[in-house]
Amino acid sequence: MLGLDFSFFTWDVFQGYILKGMYFSFALTAVATVGGILFGTVLALMRLSGIKPLELVAATYVNGMRSIPLLMVLLWFFLLVPVLIGRPIGAEMSAVITFIAFEAAYFSEIVRAGIQSIARGQVYAGQALGMTYGQNMRLVILPQAFRNMIPVFLTQTIILFQDTSLVYIITAHDMLHGFTIAGNNLSHSRESYILAAVFYFVICYTLSYLVKRLQKKIAIIR
Repeated sequence: MLGLDFSFFTWDVFQGYILKGMYFSFALTAVATVGGILFGTVLALMRLSGIKPLELVAATYVNGMRSIPLLMVLLWFFLLVPVLIGRPIGAEMSAVITFIAFEAAYFSEIVRAGIQSIARGQVYAGQALGMTYGQNMRLVILPQAFRNMIPVFLTQTIILFQDTSLVYIITAHDMLHGFTIAGNNLSHSRESYILAAVFYFVICYTLSYLVKRLQKKIAIIR
């Protein structure tokens, strides 16, 4: 009725157009997650340090990033950074830098909430044993906090994966870009976008299901 024809989508088409973009989407998600958690943890510790200048810098960065659309930040990095440094950095590298910088603000709030969820008695116990602030945080607080934050981290990672489709706007070769090229070259644009939506749905739904299973297991262990 709609005149749709999906017969064009073969294994050769998948390998030739989609696979490279899918690999980049997953790689960008993984790198941005790891980088975002590391940078976000530093920001969270700065906000909880009790040192006003560090708190102010971290709070300004986090609140600023969370107040700007990701698409706008992506365009800023892609268009302005090459001008500032005097040389192009490429769409893929712009995407990596943007996602790490942007996601760090969100992971920072997750880490901060996770640290604050640990009972103060844990902190006092570490201090009673003669631990410094750094030792207490590294050996006592963060291990417990990160364990509690795993489901939230994974949920944010799924959202991050969905957001990777935005790099299409700067012509980075992600999964959506691969479907777009396939549709344009093979004259099946409508079918390609429908298939792209199906791929994103299946991947994200599967990951969400796994996160829920993990969340139940963690709850049982507790």
